[in-house]
Amino acid sequence: MTAEKKLILGMGLIDGYGGLHGAWRAPHVDPGTYADVDATVRHARAAERGKFAFLFTPDFPAVRGDVEHSTISNLMDPLIQLTAVARETTNIGFVATGSTTFQEPFNTARQFKALDVVSHGRAGWNAVTTSDPAVAANYGRPVADRAERYQRAHETIQIVQALWGSWGEDAWIKDQAANRFIDPAKLQPVNLRGRYVASRGPLAIPPSEQGQPVVFTSGGPSPHLLSIAGRYASGFIAEVWTIEQARAQRELVRNAAREAGRDPDEIKYIAGLMTTVAPTVRAGLDRRLTYSADVIEARLPHLGAMLGIRIQPDRYDEPLTQDQLASAHAAPADPRSSNALAVARQGWSPRDILAHGVIDYHPTVVGPGRLHADHLQEWFEAGAADGFWVTPDIYEDGVDAFVDEVVPILQERGIYPTEYPGRTLRANLGIPHRYGLDPRIAGTDG
Repeated sequence: MTAEKKLILGMGLIDGYGGLHGAWRAPHVDPGTYADVDATVRHARAAERGKFAFLFTPDFPAVRGDVEHSTISNLMDPLIQLTAVARETTNIGFVATGSTTFQEPFNTARQFKALDVVSHGRAGWNAVTTSDPAVAANYGRPVADRAERYQRAHETIQIVQALWGSWGEDAWIKDQAANRFIDPAKLQPVNLRGRYVASRGPLAIPPSEQGQPVVFTSGGPSPHLLSIAGRYASGFIAEVWTIEQARAQRELVRNAAREAGRDPDEIKYIAGLMTTVAPTVRAGLDRRLTYSADVIEARLPHLGAMLGIRIQPDRYDEPLTQDQLASAHAAPADPRSSNALAVARQGWSPRDILAHGVIDYHPTVVGPGRLHADHLQEWFEAGAADGFWVTPDIYEDGVDAFVDEVVPILQERGIYPTEYPGRTLRANLGIPHRYGLDPRIAGTDG
């Protein structure tokens, strides 16, 4: 790790409320925030104050879950809401998810490049395949098999990038005296056709200050996804629970870039982190228990399976016994189990172990800012991540708490920027300029 390398932070925007189940019921939260773009702007500005490089919006375009008691875990429409946020911010980037399975490449190219121009070079596209039957039903299509989904993804990304470059970088003349608006020789169709998607082009949108949007991808390191990441992506949004797992995954991603003829430093591996910043660990656990007690109660039987021990219901609020700790072990089939075991050995009760977020979607840190900074620094310096996408427990006060109590520690330790490196997403990620399809990729098939 060079002395100049700095940690990258992004913030997950999963809905209007936060990563903690029940956050919408907090008394300081407006329950109508889901439809309040002004609230999204407020949260984005708080993250920008903390020099976050980007906001990341997953997207699941279907209603799922127990919507009577929990939120719709999505923004209403990521691109529309992020466009509104772009007009109220200056440096933070926007990485929105768009499906290669159900969206046509021309629409994707147009929407994301428009956001890139509107935001002056701060847009990114998280290109994902989609296999969920509920989403497929909304688009009136069957679920395609994996080979088709990933072949279509390769075709889609190549066509999108070609369309992004179809308006030449110096095509826009804007010469009023000579009556020349565009050089037509530099605004040309792409005329690309694959097995599943095609587009003529050109795309009538000029380059942004960063050229074109940054391509991300996300998920686990399957061979199909690594092929996508290695060829096209500059960011990899990961779901990983331990340093060892993250370090191995990151190397797989970097090797995929090498195999595609790219510099592995051109792709940033971004691990997830869920946060509850509080004066003490106990205060943080109580905050989480206040809103997530029902979910934690339902998960308590599963904790015993994770640790390979039997936990009596009448002992859910008492620390594990010495005999239980002696026989407890991390279930090899669940990568979260080692974190649960480490928390159990600190002397917490089963209920408090779960309140630590050991069965959440990502590692969870609960307590003072120093603990969060320690986690980020340990992973970063171990080569387990280039950065993190952070999801605060409750956006309304959790973003500010992270920015005020964690970011300054990271800056004091010299591993996080005190100012934005630049005004574009590429500058703030430390990745090279790109316009059109990468010439190292052009001509390859899926």
